This record gives sequence, structure tokens and C-alpha cells, in this order.
Amino acid sequence: MEEGKILYQGRVEKIFERLRKDGITNVLDRYRVKSIKDGGGKDSFSFADGVMCNLCTLGPCSASVEEEKRGVCGITVEGMAMREILINQVMAASSYKWHTYDTLRTFRVASEDRSLFKVKELEKLRAFGLRFNIPDILADDEIAHSLYTHVLSDFSNPFDYPSYIVQTLAPKERITRWKELGIFPGGITAEIVFALSSCFPNADGYYRSLAKKSLRLSIATVYQSHLITEYLQDILFGTPKPHKVNLDLGVLNPDYVNVILNGREPFLGFAMIELARRKEWQERAKIKGALGLRVIGNAESGKEMIQRYEMDEVFAGYVGNCISQEAILGSGCIDLFACDMDSSMPVDPLYAKKYKFKLVLTTPIVAFDGVGEKIEYFPYEIEKQASLLLDMAIENFLERRRNVEPVTGLPVQEMIAGFSVESILEIMGGTPDPLVKGIMEGRISGISGVVFCPRLKDSGQDLDTVGLLEELIRNNILVFLMGCGNCTRELATLCSEKGFQMAGEGLRSVCEYFGIPPVLSFGTSTDMGRFADLLGALSAYLKNVNISDLPVVVCVPEHLDQRAIVDAMFALALGIHTCVNPRFFAKGVPNLAKFFSEELEEITGGKLYMESDRGKIIKEILDHLSGKRIKLGAKR
Repeated sequence: MEEGKILYQGRVEKIFERLRKDGITNVLDRYRVKSIKDGGGKDSFSFADGVMCNLCTLGPCSASVEEEKRGVCGITVEGMAMREILINQVMAASSYKWHTYDTLRTFRVASEDRSLFKVKELEKLRAFGLRFNIPDILADDEIAHSLYTHVLSDFSNPFDYPSYIVQTLAPKERITRWKELGIFPGGITAEIVFALSSCFPNADGYYRSLAKKSLRLSIATVYQSHLITEYLQDILFGTPKPHKVNLDLGVLNPDYVNVILNGREPFLGFAMIELARRKEWQERAKIKGALGLRVIGNAESGKEMIQRYEMDEVFAGYVGNCISQEAILGSGCIDLFACDMDSSMPVDPLYAKKYKFKLVLTTPIVAFDGVGEKIEYFPYEIEKQASLLLDMAIENFLERRRNVEPVTGLPVQEMIAGFSVESILEIMGGTPDPLVKGIMEGRISGISGVVFCPRLKDSGQDLDTVGLLEELIRNNILVFLMGCGNCTRELATLCSEKGFQMAGEGLRSVCEYFGIPPVLSFGTSTDMGRFADLLGALSAYLKNVNISDLPVVVCVPEHLDQRAIVDAMFALALGIHTCVNPRFFAKGVPNLAKFFSEELEEITGGKLYMESDRGKIIKEILDHLSGKRIKLGAKR
């Protein structure tokens, strides 16, 4: 081909000459001016202000509104930005679905009496079954089998076959609205395929269409994954109830055999606790010279554990999250670190070698260079697998104590964990009436769900979130905290009776009366489904007031990864004002920003507010909640 030519089919260049004359954008000109050139040309693209696409080899491409610049394929900056959000959301939805799948496997084995676990909450099993029209007169194992079959079948439905789970669990007014908008989902597996197929180059490049698919996928994920996962785990291991737990690095005592489960799935953690509570396992640890054998939670699997299990000599509490992980591993106190689904870092093998602990993978999802020890979770063999892990930890104890000097004198904090929809309603006398009265009488300004991720940017780890929480409760806003970030000293204060003194007068009076902290530890990132169920109960109690009319906000003040996108998009689909930092997309995407911050409010009732300034966020929240309270007829 001649030098300088882009197109082999030279005969069509006459047509492109016409296109240029007519002033219409075309692939040849877009290719010639793309800002990132093949072969190391000058890069004029700013990652802080623009959007980039690298999905095909015509790129990488950047786009901007100011220059009316598109990708080589013709996609706009809005299309690029929204497609990237949806691709990231698919990653999160897939990961959540894996957790739900393992939960289903565990539930089935336990309900068939072929596991170390038994169904612990029979009443919740029957009540949850009734929501799916499974008669409670059936035997418990039949209810469990029917529930398992219902969920598994719904997972496999095509995308154009309405989800029975969403139809059953979502608020009625939302179901109607979602169907009108065409965002009521089918089975989650098909929704993942549908969304990702739409992101293929030259498929769906229209930002409004991609945004609707994002909302639709978030609905499927929260109801078919989040809520199913959490409620089945409740049935197996107990519905969370308030209790005190220890947290922070001081939980680690180097004189014990210390086992940490890290990640998102708590199953092996629960199994190791049950085994370690047996006298023979404690004796085996003591024979090696240890004071005993302890199991400790970390990251989201640890949050699942502290939500449901009270502390004792075996279950010592919760130490941290992925950001504090290296400090935990470098403490010289760990004998075994089991990695289940996520939150494990590629550098963990370096720490295992240096600080003499066993690093074991318990899922095919996680892999480390040079680490071959795997005990992949299999529900039918959970007792055997948990025993192997405890064995490895006990055998490691002397090696660690002889070769590693532990760091001691680390802090221990105390907080109240274990809040759920059921436990909150129980505390309030069985109905949400006291919460509604608190809002209507002006003692509670509103409710905020806060998704707390650990992040280092902006002010530093946790500082922005803790500062925001302090401002929220000072302004009489009751907080439901989700995510794996709540393990700091400051947060422990807010999630305990000490938080009373930091709350505004109205909120403090309610919290003191019921004996609850102003910031309620509500679980992990999967508990957005539980939060939605609480709002559904409030809506039903108020005679089906639209959730979008309730004085509720969702905040994602330091989102770290793709899972926060699911939570935020679902809140928007639910009709909730949602505040996010950092931005989901760059500032130079005005049409997409307008869609989420202005137009969406007329569609679902939700509104996206992206801001890093805490003062502006608080003002936005207070103004929004005030307007909603006035609409409900509440006192100012």
C-alpha cells in the first residue's frame, strides 16, 4: 500500500472527500487525529479530565466534548464513559454472583444434613420461604429444597424473562416503575451476558441506553445476589443481633495460634470457629506451647463473622481490611492466612516468607506466584478442610515464635456490631413506628446508608468517611454503615455508646432511648440488599409511599473498586439521592453528568451528586432531606 495511505480500498476515498465537504464526521479523519498515536506519538490526553477507550486495536482513543472529538469508531465521550462504568459493573456483578453461588452450595448441603453446619434460623427459613409462596406447612428440608430450586432457576432465566426473585422481594411501586422503564431484569447470569455483550465495540455506544442497562444490572445484582446471599447466610449462621466486638491490631496476641480468614466468603471461618471451640483442638495448640487457638476475621469475610458471632476465647474479633493487610501480616502474630475470594494482595507471598506464616488459597479465583498450597472450598468436605487449615496453623506456631519478633502493645477498640432489619425492628417494638415518629417529629433529620471502602487518596485512609459520618450524626442523621472499611478507632467510637455524645440532640435522644449507637454497623457491601429491604419495610408501613419520597440518602464517600458502582447504581434505581466520591467519570462528560444529576430524578427519582468537598456534600444532603421531610409533612 502507498505510504501515507490509511485505506486500501482507494476507490471509496471519493466518498470520504464528499463527507469532508459535507462536514460530517468519518472514520478516516477520526483515525488521523486520535490523540494517542500508534508508534509512540505525542499524547495530548489528560486522564484527569478526559475519557479513554482501549477496547480495540484502532485505539487507544480519547474523546472530548470541547473539541467535538470522538473515538475512531465514532463513539462519543459520553458513550465511552458510560461503557467503562458498565464494564466495571459487570466485573462486580460476576464476583457477587460467585459468592451467592457458593452460599447456595453451602445452604443446600446444610439443609440436607450433610455438613458441619445445620440450619440455625428455622423461623427465618419459613418466613423467607413464604415470601416466595412456599407453604410453611411443608417440612423444613422441603422448604429449603424449594427455596434453593427457586433461586437457582431464577439465576438461569433469560434476560427477557422477568426475575421471580426481584418480583418477590422488591417494593411494589418500584416493580411497576422499573417495568415501565424497561429496566426490570431477567436472570442475573443472562443480565451479565447482556450487559457485557452490549459493551462490545460497535454494539451499544449510546450513553442513555448503557445507563439503563447499568441500572437494570444493579437491580438484578442486589436482589438476586446481595439479598439472597445475606438472608441464606442468616438462615445458616444466625440473623445479626447487636453485640460488642473487639477490633484493631491489638486483637492479635502472638502467644496464641492465630488463624485469619481474609476475603468475602465466611464459610471456612465459621467452620474453623466451630472446630476450635472443641477441647481437643485447644489442647493440640497448647501442646505446641501456645496459650490456645484463635480464629480472627479480616475484610468482608471477617465482617460477616462479627455480624453473627459473639466473641469468646476462640473468636477474638476483627483486625482490618485490604489497606491494613500488610500491617497485619507484618505483625509477627499470624500462623495462617486463608485467602478466599478477594481482598488478598499480590505481595502476600513476600510477607509469608518473611514473617513465617502459612498462606493458603481457598478458592480457584485467587492465585499467587509461587504459592501452591490450596484447599479449595467444597461444602461437602468443609469439616475436613477446616481441620486441615487449623492443623497447618498449629504446626506453624513454633516456627513463627522461634524466628519472628512480634509487634506488641497494639490498640484494641470496642464497637457494637450485628444490626439487621429484624434486630432493629425488634429493638423498636416490632414495627418501624418509632423510627417514623422520630422523623415526623423532627428528632431524626433522615437516614443515610453509607458504603465504606478503605482508600488512601484525598485526606488519607478513612479520614474523609469518618469526618462525613461525624457530620451526619451531628446533624441528626441516622447512619447504616456497610462495607469493609469500619475498623478504625474513630469509627469504633461512632459505632458504640460513646457515639451518643457526638450525635445531635434529637438523634441522641432516640439512640439513648433504644440503646443503639448513631452509626449502625449494618454489614458488608452485599448488605445494600438488606438496606433496600429496610426501606421497603418503611415504604410499606407508610402505606406504600414511594421510596424516592422518603428522607433517605446513600453516600459512597471513598469508593475503592467496582462493587461500589453496583451499590450506587442500585440506589439510583431505587430512587435515592446518592453522593459519590471520587467521581465515576471525568468532569468533561457534561451530557452524562446531566443525565445522572438532573434527568434521572424525573425517571427513577434518584439523583447522582459527585463531590469531594465534605462541606458541599453535607449541605447537599441536608437540603435534600429537608425537602423530603416537608413533602411527608414532618416537622422542620
